[in-house]
Amino acid sequence: MNDRPDAQPQDRTPLDWEAIRGHLEGERGPRYWRSLEQLADEPAFAAFVEAEFPSIAPQMDRRRFLQVMGASMAMAGLAGCGQPEQGVPYVLQPEKIIPGEAQWYATAVTFAGYAQPVLGRTHVGRPTKLEGNPDHPLSRGASTAIIQAAILQLYDPDRSQAPRFKGVDTTWDSVQLEVSRLAERLDRQRGRGLHLLFGAHSSPTLQRQLDELLQRWPEALLYRHEPFEGDHYRAAERSFGRPVESRYHFEAAEWILSFEHDWLGAGPRELPHAVRWGERKRKAAQGEGEARLLVVESVPTLTGAKASERKRIEPEALQAYVQALAAALGEGGGPAQPLPRERQRWIEAVADGLKARAGRCLITAGERTPLTVQAAVHRLNQRLGNVGSTLTYSEPVIWLEAGGQRLGDLPALAEAIRSDEVDALLMLDCNPLDTAPADLGFVQLLDQVPLRIHAGLYYDETAAYSHWHLPLTHDLDGWHDSRAADGSVCLGQPLVRTFYSSRTLSEVLALMQGDLNPDGRAELRKTWQALDDTAWRQALERGFITDTAFPALAVEAAPITWHAPSAPVEGLTLRFLPDPSVWDGRLANLGWLQELPKPITKLTWDNVIGVAPKLAEEYGLSNGDVVRVTLDQQVVIGPAWVMPGHAERTMSLYAGYGRTRAGRVADRLGYDLAPLRTAADPWLRRGATLEKTGEFMPLATTQPFHLPQGKEVIKSEPRDKAYQKVPKEPLYRFEQAKTLYPPTPPNEPVWGMTIDLDQCIGCNACVVACQAENNIPVVGKEQVAMGRNMHWLRVDHYYKGDPAEPESSAFQPVPCMHCEQAPCEVGCPVNATVHGPDGLNEQIYNRCIGTRTCASYCPYKVRRFNWFDWTEDDEPSIQHQRNPNVTVRSRGVMEKCTYCVQRISEAQITARIENRPVAEGEVQTACQQSCPTQAIVFGDLSDPAARVREGRDTQRHYALLEELGTRPKTTYLGVVELPKVVEDGP
Repeated sequence: MNDRPDAQPQDRTPLDWEAIRGHLEGERGPRYWRSLEQLADEPAFAAFVEAEFPSIAPQMDRRRFLQVMGASMAMAGLAGCGQPEQGVPYVLQPEKIIPGEAQWYATAVTFAGYAQPVLGRTHVGRPTKLEGNPDHPLSRGASTAIIQAAILQLYDPDRSQAPRFKGVDTTWDSVQLEVSRLAERLDRQRGRGLHLLFGAHSSPTLQRQLDELLQRWPEALLYRHEPFEGDHYRAAERSFGRPVESRYHFEAAEWILSFEHDWLGAGPRELPHAVRWGERKRKAAQGEGEARLLVVESVPTLTGAKASERKRIEPEALQAYVQALAAALGEGGGPAQPLPRERQRWIEAVADGLKARAGRCLITAGERTPLTVQAAVHRLNQRLGNVGSTLTYSEPVIWLEAGGQRLGDLPALAEAIRSDEVDALLMLDCNPLDTAPADLGFVQLLDQVPLRIHAGLYYDETAAYSHWHLPLTHDLDGWHDSRAADGSVCLGQPLVRTFYSSRTLSEVLALMQGDLNPDGRAELRKTWQALDDTAWRQALERGFITDTAFPALAVEAAPITWHAPSAPVEGLTLRFLPDPSVWDGRLANLGWLQELPKPITKLTWDNVIGVAPKLAEEYGLSNGDVVRVTLDQQVVIGPAWVMPGHAERTMSLYAGYGRTRAGRVADRLGYDLAPLRTAADPWLRRGATLEKTGEFMPLATTQPFHLPQGKEVIKSEPRDKAYQKVPKEPLYRFEQAKTLYPPTPPNEPVWGMTIDLDQCIGCNACVVACQAENNIPVVGKEQVAMGRNMHWLRVDHYYKGDPAEPESSAFQPVPCMHCEQAPCEVGCPVNATVHGPDGLNEQIYNRCIGTRTCASYCPYKVRRFNWFDWTEDDEPSIQHQRNPNVTVRSRGVMEKCTYCVQRISEAQITARIENRPVAEGEVQTACQQSCPTQAIVFGDLSDPAARVREGRDTQRHYALLEELGTRPKTTYLGVVELPKVVEDGP
C-alpha cells in the first residue's frame, strides 16, 4: 500500500475540521451535502468538481481488465447454452423459440437459505435477466441488487467446473467409487464418525434427504454455519421457549422503533421488508396514518438513513436504551446508569407515542444484538398489542433440525474434531475456512480429519483444503426448492442446461446414499409427490406452491431479564458487519457488485474501517489512511473511512474481503476481519487499539463525482405542506419567456419519469437492474477512481446537519433527464444526440465521434464515455449474458440512460399488432421494475390518468436544476419531513 499522488481527488491532505465547523456554524454552504471535503471547501475538491473528466490515468492493461471483468465478460470455455430441459415456461408455452422474443420462466434463487422468487428471461435459450415474481406476495415483481446479480454468477467462468481430488481434476465415477467405500464403512458403524456441515438452508427436499440419511446412519451428526445469520432464533427460544420466525408487517406500522437493526439494508429478507415499507409510505401519503421510523444505532445504515429521527449511541449503551424504554412502557425499572437527560426525554416521548398507537406500532432489534435485547423487544411488542397486527410469528424458515436431531454449530464441530470423533467431514455449500472466527483454528483442525469432502459453487479456500471437491450447480441451471421469508415453498427450475460437470446439492446427497445416477428433478418430485401432474405444472408456472406459507403461531413472551452492565473496558469497540454488496464474500467474484457504490459510503472495490469524524480528528485520519487495529495481539490492517453519524468510540469492520480463492475478480482485494472475530463474540468486541501506520491507500468512491450545482438539489417539505395541491400543475417553476429552442410539437405519447425521494431507500436495486438490462460494462477500480464508471443511473447520497450526527439523509437516483430543451443536443457537432418524437433524448451510436461535447454541456453529468473498447476481441461465448436487444457499445462512443427504449419499442410493436394504444403500465423500465418501494414511476405524461402524473400537482414536486430551463422529463417528489418527537428546547 503505497502513496498514489496521481489518484484525484482523494489525496493525503488532512480534513480541515475547523472549516467544516465554520460552514455549519455560519450556515454557509448547501443545506444538504454529500461529503466532508465538500463541507470543508477544499480547493482540490472544487477543482475536481469543475472537471467533467477528472483525470487521465494510464490505460488498464488487457490482462488486468479480463481479471476484473470475470463473470461479466470472460466466459471462454463455457459449455454451450441450450433450451431449458424439462422446464415449464411462465404462463405460456410457445410451440418453438422465436428469435427476438423472450421466454420467461418462474424460478428462484437462494440467499443465506431464503428463497428469492424470480422470473428468468431467456433469449434463444440464453438466460439474460432476472425480475421479481409478480405473483408472489413477498416479491410483487420487485427485486434487489443481489438478486439482479445472480444472473452474472450463473455465467461466472471461475465457478468450479469439475470434481477435484487433492486439487487435480477427476471424474464423477471416481467420486462415486470413493463415496461407495465410505458408505460401506458407515453402514458397519451406523454412521458413527460422519459429520456434515451446511450453510443455512430451507429446502424441504434436502430436509427429507437428511431424514433418510439419519435413518440409515443414525449416529451421523449434523451442523450448520451461516456467518452473519445472527442469534434471532436463540433469542426467540429464550423468550418463547422455542425458536420462531419473526415476520414484520411494516405496512401496518405507523411508528417503528429499531435498535441496531438494518432491516432495509442488504440481507436475505431485505426484499419483503422494503416492499412492505414502501406500502406503508404510500398509505401515509394518502393520509392513512403516519410512516415514522425511529432508529437507535452505532454505525450508519440504510435504515438509519431513512429514519425520521436517528439517535447515535455506543454499542455498549444499547441495553440501557432498551431498558429505559421498557421502564417507560411499564416493564420493570430503568437502567442502573441513567441515560443523559435529553435522551431520557426522547425515550419517554417515544414510549408515549408507541402507547398511543398500540397495535399500530412496531419495535425491532437486530439479529446480531445481545439476546437480552432481542428477548426484551419480543416482550414489549406483546405488551403493546402488536403481535397479530404488525408482527406475527411462525415456524422457523431455516431448518434447525433434521431426523429429530438438532443441528449443532461451528464451535460444536470444532470440539468434535478436537476429540477425534470425526472420521469423515462433508462441508456442503459453505466456506468455513474463510468465514469462521480465527480463534477456532479451523485450518489446523481440518488437518486432523482423515477424509474431507467439500461441495460448493467455487473451488474456494475450504475446497482447496479438502481431499475431494464437488462442484455444485447454480440455482439457475439446476432443480431445487426452498422457502421464502413467509415459509412458502418456491420451486427452482433450470433456465438453461447445466454448464459444467456439476451436481445440485440434492443430487450430491443422493449420491452419498448410493444413487449412481442422481436426478435433481426426480428428487424434487419425490418430495412433492402429493401434487398430481396438473398441480405440479401449475406450481412450476407460478414458481411456488400455493398454501405452503407457514401459519401464524400463538406464543407468549417471557418476562424480561437483564444482564448486569458490562464493566468499562479501556480502548475502542469493534463491530463486525457483512459488506452491503458482497455480503460475507460469497458474492465477491461478481464484478457488478464490486463496482456497485455501497449505499452509505459510495465506495467500490474495497472494504474499509469505518471511524467517526471525532475519532478521525483525534488520530489525524483522512479517508484512505491505513490504520492498524489490534486486540488481544491479533491485528487487522486496512484503510480508514470517515463516516458521518458513526459512534465516536467504535470502529466498524466489514466482511467479504481479504480472500485468496474467490476468483480472478476478488482475490487479494481488501482486508480479512477474521483474526479479530471470536466464536464467543462474533459481532462485537471491546478493548481494541487504533494506530496510524503512515501509509495511504487510494480508494475508489463515486461520492465526489458529478455534483450538481443548483439552488435546490434536494427538496424537502414538512408533512403538513408536502401534499398540498398547487393552484395549477406547473411542470417547471422557472419557465423562460424566450428561448432559442424550437417549440415542441404536440405528440402522444410523451414518455417521462417521476422519482419519489421520500420512497427511495438507496438500496441500489435500480443500478444493477439497469446494468443487467443494458449491457453496461465493469471497468475496474482504477477507472472508477478517475470518475469513469459506466453506470447509466447513479444514486447520490446527501446528508443534512452536523457530520457528527446528521439530522437526516436523502438518496437521489439520477438517470438521464431527457430534457425537452437539452443542452447536449445543441452541443453535439454530428447530431448524434437528437430529440425523438415521443420526447426521448436519443443517442445514435454510429454517428458519435467521441468529442464528449454533449457530456460537457450536460449539467446533470449523466453521460458516460467509453474510454476503451471493453468488448474488443471477445470470444463469441462471452456474449451469452448480454441482452440482444441492446447495442454493445465500442470505444469512443458516448452512452447514457435511454428510458429502456428497447422495452418501449417492444410494447409499441405488440400494441400495433393488436391494433390498440400502449396501455398504462405496459412499459416498465428496468429501474422501475426492480424498485421494491415503487419510488420510480415511468409512463406517458400526455395521459392525465397515468401514475407518472401522480404527485406532480403537489408542493413537493420539482425538477432537478430547473432554474437552468432544460425542462427535464425526469422530475422528483421531495422528501417529507415529520415533526420531531421532542422539539428542540430546554
